[in-house]
Amino acid sequence: MKISGALVFGEDRKFIKRDIYINEGQFTEEASDFGQEVDAFDCYAIPGLVDIHFHGALGYDICDGTMEAFENIALYEAGKGVTAICPATLTLPVGALKDILSLGARFAEGEHPKAADVVGFNMEGPFIGRTKIGAQNETHIKKCSVELVDEFYNASKGLLKIIGLAPEDNPDFERYIKAVKDKVTVSLAHTGADYVTAKRAIDSGADHAVHLYNAMSGYGHKDPGVVGAVFDSDHVTAEIICDGIHVHPVAVRTAFKVMGADRMILISDSLRCTGMPDGEYTLGGKQIVKTGNRCTLAQEGNIAGSVFDLMDCMRYAVLEMGITLENAVAAATINPARRIGVDDRYGVIKKGNVADIVLLNKEDLSLRAVYKNGLKII
Repeated sequence: MKISGALVFGEDRKFIKRDIYINEGQFTEEASDFGQEVDAFDCYAIPGLVDIHFHGALGYDICDGTMEAFENIALYEAGKGVTAICPATLTLPVGALKDILSLGARFAEGEHPKAADVVGFNMEGPFIGRTKIGAQNETHIKKCSVELVDEFYNASKGLLKIIGLAPEDNPDFERYIKAVKDKVTVSLAHTGADYVTAKRAIDSGADHAVHLYNAMSGYGHKDPGVVGAVFDSDHVTAEIICDGIHVHPVAVRTAFKVMGADRMILISDSLRCTGMPDGEYTLGGKQIVKTGNRCTLAQEGNIAGSVFDLMDCMRYAVLEMGITLENAVAAATINPARRIGVDDRYGVIKKGNVADIVLLNKEDLSLRAVYKNGLKII
């Protein structure tokens, strides 16, 4: 297949007008016999998006622990142009978490031609802090444990990519980080640590931050907090939710300017109420309420997560927050793929990678088409 005439987002993070060739589900070099030709002269062509932190959609959460949930969520995501997914687990009992990871690994091994590929897992809990609990369930918080990480990793059949940590609640956090950092990415998550403690964790090998600004100590001029430690560490990547609810546009632009576009990762943090009408839903045993684009805990009133998918977040970042299209696309494709080590297959339009591609209308970035493994699904 040949997709011709589009402005194509390349590995150099720039758009250039060129043709794309696909053969047997992979991007390939120019071929004389390319079969079907798709005219995309008025489109941007970008890689399928990669969401490394979200929970669910369409009334399902991956922590439901059912194949039905995985199937429906993966189909929904692919239909939105999010073709590779690394779902996030909640703070739940250890046994339940291992069952979810094991089920997800089995789903990933199956054939789901119109669904997003499960390429990893991001565990927010159970090693988080109580002062920045957010919408997590503090009943199931655990002290960090190398042995538990091994159990989670084995249950996921190696798909566990990121696991959260609140260093201030774990006195032996430096030894723990050094012991697991070569197997999984240790992220600063739901943590009220001060700058010094957060920096000690980073210097020990933690090199990622879960939803920057949210559920972490903020940037102050006398104590820069976790946010300051992340800003101050050139190798640390950070997730950010661009839904107009979680983070002010000025703070989003500041993060991109301070950290540089290659360290920023757009995530959706979408919940089961994404794609659903307003009303009451559940999250990890807690009641949540969706009202328009906002989702909160029914009792506490805290923001509980997002109702945007990653394509919505990317579009909002560009059209409403002043992030350049190039930087927003990179933060939703190559950056997350590189963070979890799957950029040799996903997130980049290059020879040999999976032919997941999204065509966007130039005027408003709306979806024109989605191709999964070279087959049109939308």
